[in-house]
Amino acid sequence: MKKVILVAIAVLTFGFANAQEQTAKGKWLIETNTSFGATHVGNTGFHLESTDGETTWGAGAEGGYFVADNLAVKAGLGYEDFGHSANAISYKVGAKYYLLNKFPLEASYTGMSVKGLDENPSFIGLQGGYAWFVGKNVSVEPGLRYNISLNDDYYKSVFQFNIGFALHF
Repeated sequence: MKKVILVAIAVLTFGFANAQEQTAKGKWLIETNTSFGATHVGNTGFHLESTDGETTWGAGAEGGYFVADNLAVKAGLGYEDFGHSANAISYKVGAKYYLLNKFPLEASYTGMSVKGLDENPSFIGLQGGYAWFVGKNVSVEPGLRYNISLNDDYYKSVFQFNIGFALHF
């Protein structure tokens, strides 16, 4: 029994130390997310949706630089195709903090430039999750995000469930 406990402590210690190294000042982060629940809020990840015979899709990514241990400044860019000759460019700027090296917390501004719309959507997003480091430079980060609409007359605030995939350099 002692051996099992010692092995478990060793594995947890190694995982914690590995996460500390990957979120240290001066490191880089490249990530993308899937989004379930609300895909039309300025998505800088991947999504595919079909509703009433209409298929919409989007692709994008985000990058960040750790300006301090566990704190990254991020920017993202995405493209969305809504069908019927409608498309949008999405953009995001924000910050991501890894609490205890395992719990990513993010605050960001997300906007869209939609072809043919008078009022483009924009949101303040708050996100929290868990970072599972599956390798030295790879993490899977499931999380919940709440997007607060800055123009409620046209767009509503929404929740999203995300599964993020990040590369750490």
